[in-house]
Amino acid sequence: MRVLLVDDDEIHLLILRRIFEKSMDFVEVAHNGIEALKILELNPSFQVILTDIMMPEMDGIELLVNLKNSEASHSIPVIGFTSGDVEYYRKSTPVQFDSLVSKPMDFWDLYHLAKLKASSPMN
Repeated sequence: MRVLLVDDDEIHLLILRRIFEKSMDFVEVAHNGIEALKILELNPSFQVILTDIMMPEMDGIELLVNLKNSEASHSIPVIGFTSGDVEYYRKSTPVQFDSLVSKPMDFWDLYHLAKLKASSPMN
């Protein structure tokens, strides 16, 4: 599975990367939405994207809108995570995440959710 992890927290990136790589998944890392879009421009073949919502330069909401409005990436499932109010983001985002979870999160649960979303027949 090809996974794009987007987060400005190096610890989260390290933990998630190790979990996915342990199952032989290919992992690419971006530290904000701008970096993520540049990566996707070069290779849009990711099966799932996991993104923090609150990041510098381009947050997860703006990234989500760009992804879902792009022909190349609109069908890639996007899992958002935040230490903010999950219900607020569910109601106020112009485009919905495929899944939205709150921090602190169980990284293994997030891994299993990503596997589930990536293998969904809707993708």
